[in-house]
Amino acid sequence: MNPIKDLLDIFFPACCLCCEASLTTNEGVICLYCRHDLALTRFSFEAGNPMEKQLGDHIPLEAATALFYFYKRGKVQQLIHRLKYHRQEQAGDFMGAWLAEDMLESGRFRDIDLVVPVPLHPKKQRQRGYNQVSAFGRKIANELAVAYAEGLLIKAAKNNSQTHRNRQERLRATKSLFRLSEPATCRHKHLLLVDDVLTTGATLRACYQALEAAAPFKISVACMAYTK
Repeated sequence: MNPIKDLLDIFFPACCLCCEASLTTNEGVICLYCRHDLALTRFSFEAGNPMEKQLGDHIPLEAATALFYFYKRGKVQQLIHRLKYHRQEQAGDFMGAWLAEDMLESGRFRDIDLVVPVPLHPKKQRQRGYNQVSAFGRKIANELAVAYAEGLLIKAAKNNSQTHRNRQERLRATKSLFRLSEPATCRHKHLLLVDDVLTTGATLRACYQALEAAAPFKISVACMAYTK
C-alpha cells in the first residue's frame, strides 16, 4: 500500500482517458468498460492483413500490425488525442505494452533488432515537449528486449497538418521529409518502424525512402491504430 498515493486518489482521482470516468483501484489508464469497447485489429496474428496489403506495394514489408481500428469521434481517437495533445504519455505505455504482447505471441516479430519511431520536426517537438510516439515505441522495444533508436530518423522539413488533405496531397507533402542520421546503425538489421495512426501510409513511405540509404535491411511496421 502507498498512503500518499491513496490520499492523492481521494482528492485527485485518476480518470479514464476515453470516457473520463473515475478509475477503480484495479484499473489503469482506461476503465474496463472502455477497454472492452475498443476495436482490436488482431493484425499481429494475420499475415496479409489489410495494413500489409496497403503498404506492401511501396514498402517491402516483413510484417505490419496496429493495435486498434481508428474511427473519427471514437474512443481510440480520444485516447490518442489525450496522448498527442495533453501529454498523457501513460497512454503510449499502455498501447505499447498491449501491442507488444500480441506481437510476441504471434511469433511474426521475434527477430526485430531495432525500434525506430517516426520523428516530429524539431521545432514542433520543442513546442510540444515530446514526441507522442516515443512512449509507445520505447515500451514495445522494452517488451521485445531490443534497442530503441530515437533520433535515427530526422524530420528535415516541417509540413502543415494533413488532417484535411486527400491521399495524393498527403503523398506530395511527405516526399523528402525525412533523413537518416546513421545509416550504418540500420544495415543488416530488422527495423520496426512505429507511428501513431496509419491513414494513407504517406508518412511511413517517406520514412522508408530515407531508410533506403541503409540498405540492405528488413523492415516491419507497428502503429497504435489503423484507419479502416
